[in-house]
Amino acid sequence: MGTWGTGPFDNDTAADFANALDDAEPEACEALIRGVLIRTIDATGYLTEAEEAVAAAALIAAQCPGGEPVDTSYGPETSMPMFPSDLRALADEALARVVSDAAGPASDWVDPEDWTHWRSALTRLRAVLAPPPPSVALFDVQP
Repeated sequence: MGTWGTGPFDNDTAADFANALDDAEPEACEALIRGVLIRTIDATGYLTEAEEAVAAAALIAAQCPGGEPVDTSYGPETSMPMFPSDLRALADEALARVVSDAAGPASDWVDPEDWTHWRSALTRLRAVLAPPPPSVALFDVQP
């Protein structure tokens, strides 16, 4: 993996994924993103698409309240279509899988400080992707 930073598109694989999104028709972008998230969630053994899943999650999080825009020069150049809300849960689950994979991207960091920045970035993405708690109590249970 050619990596030059800790951002979601700061590696060769994610930059190639951004190029694939740029080359796709707008309606195909959702399918590409959904596919990489589902394959990452369902993967057994080595996560071959972990870098793409992180990039996909960043694109989804950018459309959520509190999400940061993807403004890296290695991210997609074209605007992404609005993604359906069900992708939030898939992205969060894929990130949980990436973070928990001890033999995957988490083990690729030579510098512990880089690993800490990367892990913090994934934690921030997951916080944005997590559905907000209900604002109205559904039941008022009294002891």
